[in-house]
Amino acid sequence: MDALIPVLKSHPGPAVLVCSLLFRVVHHLLQKLPVPKVVKQNDLHSWKWRNLSVSMVHSLLTGTWALACVVVWPETLSNIHSHHTPLSYLLVCVSTGYFVQDAGDIILTGHARASWEFLLHHALVIWCFLYTLYTQLYVAGAVIALFVEVNSVTLHLRLMLKLAGAQSSSTYHINKYANLLTYITFRLSTQFYLTWYIVHNYSWLDRGGYFLFSMIVMNIMILIYFYRLLRADFFSWSKNSVRQNGMHDSKKFLSD
Repeated sequence: MDALIPVLKSHPGPAVLVCSLLFRVVHHLLQKLPVPKVVKQNDLHSWKWRNLSVSMVHSLLTGTWALACVVVWPETLSNIHSHHTPLSYLLVCVSTGYFVQDAGDIILTGHARASWEFLLHHALVIWCFLYTLYTQLYVAGAVIALFVEVNSVTLHLRLMLKLAGAQSSSTYHINKYANLLTYITFRLSTQFYLTWYIVHNYSWLDRGGYFLFSMIVMNIMILIYFYRLLRADFFSWSKNSVRQNGMHDSKKFLSD
């Protein structure tokens, strides 16, 4: 590890590309796992399933990794601007590689138009994370931002269960409450904490304006997603209305 990190810091761009290729290898390996028959019958659903499978691996890995970094090094929470460790730097490098791979997968498979919200999110994250890797600033902030991946585990599971037609299962019922809890605890709280930190320390932070703008855009996005989540899973009148009016767009990656 001590020998690896200096190499990563000297060549963060190539290191991100290597991590991206590793996630592409994971993508190919996951294709060998069994897939529900109802998913196989639809090409779009098959692609979504493969994409979500890789995302699940990333979320399980980086969400756990980010929490471990904070437990071992509590200073991560308070010194967002300057604090970092070899493991936290490697975490940001690995995660950036995933977002590059996922953006490439969306674009190259022809799903960019239907997934523009994801591409906007990925572009903001990739730019912020690359700035972090090249300057070695805000590494702790990137680690904290990856707390949201804890919630992404339940979000991905929710979507995969919907693709498999298991919305009536006990697993889906349990997961929807776990998803609500983790959304509030790890996504909303994390985003708002980072926004507060930037606003509170704006006068001396490097690139404070850009990071504040990025956080505001992402905050708007996660609030919209939160509304969609509540509408789809907890407001039955809304779900019935959508069915009756035929408003569900199956071509969008995330519509409900």
